[in-house]
Amino acid sequence: MRAAPTILHLDMDAFFAAAEQAAKPSLRGKPVVVGGLGPRGVVATASYEARRFGVHSAMPMAQARRLAPNAAYLVPRFAFYRSISEQVMELLGRLSPLVEPLSLDEAFVDLAAGGVAEDSAGARAAGERLRRDILATTGLTGSVGLAGSKMLAKIASEEAKPDGLVLIEPGTERGLLGPKSVRILPGVGPATGEHLRRAGMTTVSDLAEAGEDELVRLLGRAHGASLYKMAQGYDDRPVVAERDAKSVSVEDTFDVDLHDRVRIRIEVERLAERCVARLRGSGHSGRTIVLKVRRFDFSTLTRSETLRGPTDDPVVVREAAGRLLEGVDTTGGVRLLGVGVSGLADYTQEDLFAQAVEPAARSVEEAPEPETPEPEAPAERRWAPGHDVRHAVYGAGWVQGSGVGRVTVRFEQPGSAPGRVRTFLVDDPELEAGEPLPLVGGGGDEAAVA
Repeated sequence: MRAAPTILHLDMDAFFAAAEQAAKPSLRGKPVVVGGLGPRGVVATASYEARRFGVHSAMPMAQARRLAPNAAYLVPRFAFYRSISEQVMELLGRLSPLVEPLSLDEAFVDLAAGGVAEDSAGARAAGERLRRDILATTGLTGSVGLAGSKMLAKIASEEAKPDGLVLIEPGTERGLLGPKSVRILPGVGPATGEHLRRAGMTTVSDLAEAGEDELVRLLGRAHGASLYKMAQGYDDRPVVAERDAKSVSVEDTFDVDLHDRVRIRIEVERLAERCVARLRGSGHSGRTIVLKVRRFDFSTLTRSETLRGPTDDPVVVREAAGRLLEGVDTTGGVRLLGVGVSGLADYTQEDLFAQAVEPAARSVEEAPEPETPEPEAPAERRWAPGHDVRHAVYGAGWVQGSGVGRVTVRFEQPGSAPGRVRTFLVDDPELEAGEPLPLVGGGGDEAAVA
């Protein structure tokens, strides 16, 4: 434990939703929900305005719509969020060489390692400067927690939300933690919290008073001993700059259960391609291919195959995932499919291509020609709510909604006044997908509010 609060935890405020509000002036101050919009979609982030209605992350989207029927519901734009995250992480890197990202919008920073803070005053000054820099660079706000340990810094940032800074002075940990719910401690989820409640422990001070032996008896040696230390405010985990990825995976949940075996095979192959793209993007290869299948009754099956050496070849991964699928009964329907690669390495073994058993021939065998050979009509262009578009006349805008062959677009951009709404045919040749505009310093577009 440190004698000065030189561990900083940054958590961007309602990150996805806040980024959408910053990009879309007409949504500022209004409830915004970002996530999957299908029947089985889940909330990724809700703005603070939406949270007042009870909407929160991981909630089924259908439930969110019942609670906040007038909110704006948008599909995530992950490339856009990632670009903002890179700006934030660059600012953190200026503070210290020890930055531990936890997600796109959250990270720990060791201020002492960067020489920017040795005491409480220095830590507070660094935290306030960081908040100002993030706002100036991205137009968004973040909450900062400062403490002598990672656990307490994260608790402090949660207390600081939204758009604040909380510093926990070393030596005050037990007094601060004592009256709080046991759920505030890492590793105490709903099940463990309920188990402790039945044992008469609802606050952190209850855990400290119960003693290590009692917690070990209730929760087991590792969990009980760890929880007792945390209840004392003790956490000596260091900030780790590089955390090795253990696996790379992608998965899709389908709005309607899949029953057709050929369609399921095609989806598995598509997921394998996406997984390899992500694998290569991270600079890795892997030995173990994993298939995940969640069936109609919510039962989840995982199957894996370990290769002779690591690969990042899409043919090898696709073929291995297909072989794994052959051993899974999908008769009743499939609601989720996933493909992953584990056993990661930073090199590939070239001869693994031989593991793909005649991929071209198998593809012909297992994916028969469609019954109707005539060419299909061009698919109707799909416009996802919240995504960027550009019109040849009206300039940059974003999709408010689409249906019955039409798409509604609001023409506005960061820094402009709320823009006007216009409706077009979905195949309007003057309307095309656009690129996200920078939130700060992007300049104006004379057509955006036409």
